[in-house]
Amino acid sequence: MTIAALIVAILGCAFILFIGVRFLLAPQVALAGFGVPEGRPRALTSIKGVRDITSGVVPLVILAVAGPAVFGWALVAAAITPIGDAVIVVSNGGTVRQALSVHGATALVLVVVGLILALG
Repeated sequence: MTIAALIVAILGCAFILFIGVRFLLAPQVALAGFGVPEGRPRALTSIKGVRDITSGVVPLVILAVAGPAVFGWALVAAAITPIGDAVIVVSNGGTVRQALSVHGATALVLVVVGLILALG
């Protein structure tokens, strides 16, 4: 039973990775698949809000269940999000200064603190 659950969970992770890539490469198709009609910017801000809440809750669960070292590695992995956000800002008309001061700084803190905890 545990093996089956692990397989389903890994497949779920692979599928959500696919969905994320599809949002980056084929946004109209992804939005339609998500169920949001085109031209609804509030839907995108809601998606980001839920993503950010999840990004805060999941590492805290990891800390509670697995301890500081695993929590640290999760934080290092989570740095993908602000790095991607910085790229999105710059590639959509935002300034490099804004991208680095907000998202770059966040990524740096996640990596530094994460490595300190992971390598303890």
